[in-house]
Amino acid sequence: MAAHPHRTEDLQQASFLIILAVVSLLMAVIVYPFAQPLLWAALAAIMFQPLYRTILRRLRGRRNPAAGLSLLVIFILVLVPFGWIATMVIEQAIMLVATLQKQPLDLAAWFDTFYTALPEIARDAVDRSGWADITMIQTRLQEFLTQSAGMIATQAVTIGSEALGFILSFGVALYVMFFLLRDGERIGRTVLCAVPVERSIADRLAERFLGIVRATIKGTGVVALVQGTLGWITLMIAGVPSALLFGVVMAIFALVPVIGSGAVWVPAGIWLLISGATWQGLFVLLTGFFIISSADNVLRPILVGRDTGIPDWIILITTLGGISLVGFSGIVLGPLVAGLFLASWSILREQREEDEEASRQDDIRVDASGHTPDAVTTVG
Repeated sequence: MAAHPHRTEDLQQASFLIILAVVSLLMAVIVYPFAQPLLWAALAAIMFQPLYRTILRRLRGRRNPAAGLSLLVIFILVLVPFGWIATMVIEQAIMLVATLQKQPLDLAAWFDTFYTALPEIARDAVDRSGWADITMIQTRLQEFLTQSAGMIATQAVTIGSEALGFILSFGVALYVMFFLLRDGERIGRTVLCAVPVERSIADRLAERFLGIVRATIKGTGVVALVQGTLGWITLMIAGVPSALLFGVVMAIFALVPVIGSGAVWVPAGIWLLISGATWQGLFVLLTGFFIISSADNVLRPILVGRDTGIPDWIILITTLGGISLVGFSGIVLGPLVAGLFLASWSILREQREEDEEASRQDDIRVDASGHTPDAVTTVG
């Protein structure tokens, strides 16, 4: 008869866990439309937590004014410039496509200039490969430009029709960011206490997560912004049209390992050389090689301070996978998931090593006492 209360308690506990799982799933479904704004709000709150603490000290512990002032600083110094740059990039993209439609690129002339400069052996190889016929490439390029113009127009209409949704998501992100700045530490402690794992493991995961966020945003995002800015200035000096647009594209490519910002400045420099702008092309290539590419090696150790331990090939795969799954947010979400995956397995390995070390220490103590574990139990 004594076993029945235990079975009842087990049934009640199982029922509670089922209810908890169902309610959590429903909560995830409800907030899913705002998943990306919530993600960016959380990441921004983590990154700007030092700013909030500094303002909080200046305001003598008044949390609401400190969070509000921090949000105002973030809005003025980060969001307003970002909005201005996005507007300028869209305008330059539209102007570039319109210009290329009116004045198509003469690939044949460029190819003839490049082809003539090649040695005879290289020209024979090009002839055998079939690349000497540039007409097909020219036709495909014009078709691509026509499709691009239509795509930009379609996206402009889509953005206009979804402006209300964007404003709502942006407002939700700012609103949530206010409370995460103000109560982020307390929320973090509450989550760590509620997570059904050992507290030491939860603390380690939280520490690794914060380190991965810092490395991903500061060590990758800031470096990409610096490289994009340097690329924009370089292309502007060289007289490349729509330099801001290409600078932003360079910053985006800089976020992806292996590819990097060279995917923009290398073709730009070669294009300038082929088109006859010799010093401009050399300037772009030399600046890209010695300054833009070196920004990563110089800034990353300063901003991050230590390596995250995530191999570049994993970052590349998870970044591309994240982009295909959730769009632009995948640039950050993919490496974060990869970092947490590796950190979780690393913590498991550390736990097993600690358990094995503790077992060895117990064996050493038993051997030093001159008793076997069974003998010790018998004596006790």
